[in-house]
Amino acid sequence: MKRLFAAIKIHPTKVFTAQYLSLKKSLADEKIRWVNPDNIHITLKFFGETAEHHISNIADALRAAADTVPAFTLDLKNTGIFGSSYNPRVIWFGIDAGNELQLLSENVFLELEKIGIEHDRQNFVPHLTIARIKYLKDKKHFQQIIDQHKEGFIQKEEVNEFHLFESILRPQGPLYNVIKSFPLGN
Repeated sequence: MKRLFAAIKIHPTKVFTAQYLSLKKSLADEKIRWVNPDNIHITLKFFGETAEHHISNIADALRAAADTVPAFTLDLKNTGIFGSSYNPRVIWFGIDAGNELQLLSENVFLELEKIGIEHDRQNFVPHLTIARIKYLKDKKHFQQIIDQHKEGFIQKEEVNEFHLFESILRPQGPLYNVIKSFPLGN
């Protein structure tokens, strides 16, 4: 069994890193688990624990989905939270993607349904999870910091492929290994 997900890898620029580090430094007193910038990605589909004999069928479905969408550009911008202001759970960077990212997501689900993998119940909401909030001592200060970073351009990302990753959970944080890559628009 392997813990799998399909995702678009993000390659942080200096502006991305500066925004990330500014948030992390400003919220250093809070109990927040920050995602390693090297692991930042847009999840297209989380498979979870998957039997190894299913991987080739999943890869074929992902390849078929990749073939249907040309390469495209994302604008990463804005900062927000999931959860309420009283109980925030996740800090994210936003994504302005146009139609191509939505089309890719829909085609991934269509191709996976053909091999018996059901569509997730939740709608696809493109975002980059940069931190998970465990506990906040000062919610007012937290909200002020988020508001200071709320709007602003972070970076452009050229998307010409996505990957099937294996996630290996470790105490020091997950390790993501690329199992297969899928170029767009072949």
